[in-house]
Amino acid sequence: MNTSAMTRVAAVQMVSGPNVADNLDEAGHWIAEAARQGAKLVALPEYFALISGDESDKIAIRETEGDGPIQRFMSEAAQRHGVWLVGGSVPLVADRPDKVRNTCLAYGPDGRQVARYDKIHLFAFTRGAENYDEARTIEAGSTPVAFEAPFGRVGLSICYDLRFPEFFRALGDMKLLVLGAAFTETTGRAHWELLLRARAVENQCYVLASAQGGVHPSGRRTFGDSMLIDPWGQVLNRLTRGPGVVLGDLNEDYLVEIRQNLPALGHRRLSC
Repeated sequence: MNTSAMTRVAAVQMVSGPNVADNLDEAGHWIAEAARQGAKLVALPEYFALISGDESDKIAIRETEGDGPIQRFMSEAAQRHGVWLVGGSVPLVADRPDKVRNTCLAYGPDGRQVARYDKIHLFAFTRGAENYDEARTIEAGSTPVAFEAPFGRVGLSICYDLRFPEFFRALGDMKLLVLGAAFTETTGRAHWELLLRARAVENQCYVLASAQGGVHPSGRRTFGDSMLIDPWGQVLNRLTRGPGVVLGDLNEDYLVEIRQNLPALGHRRLSC
């Protein structure tokens, strides 16, 4: 195996609460741990800075792009540890004053922002007492986003995006797909691994999923099961519940071999 073609990546799993400073402290701990174990890219879950019982709380802490404690934390952490850092979602200012953009931001090892993706697909689900409708407080984005890193093209996505395969086709030829999530216990148990593995297989790329995973102070339950999946759809490493970090290696030679053996991406006949 050509070890020069290997890149270590990490997904941080959290059980975030209502205190932003506490959540950032915990995220910082796991970023440092991932970097200590050799990770070159670290992904944080959706809502890593805040999950509370009041959905309007994220409006109160929303930031303008390029300014604010959450963004400063990410920039400084990326630079301090010399990693590519993908922040599952940051609440940024929206056009409407009563909403936010649920934004995934990526930073390079020099601490500079390299990409911004505003979540396009807004989750809604009702079953019994469970009721979610992100459109009440979130303003949807419109453009898929990927960025170039030394180890290849990295696609960005957030949670509910996972259910829309055409979204990932629009990201182009990715080596790595990063997805930050806060899947519910109900939908996660039914579909989380199934959909993640499908996205890896159909795009013939690695998938790094960083999730919220546990019972939050508000009583909300998130599914967790952060994982790294290879282009053949095999789960390489995972963390089912609780805070921690999932590490694994991207093998460029293996990815090339998969695409040569099964050139499915070149067999596509529809451009949608």
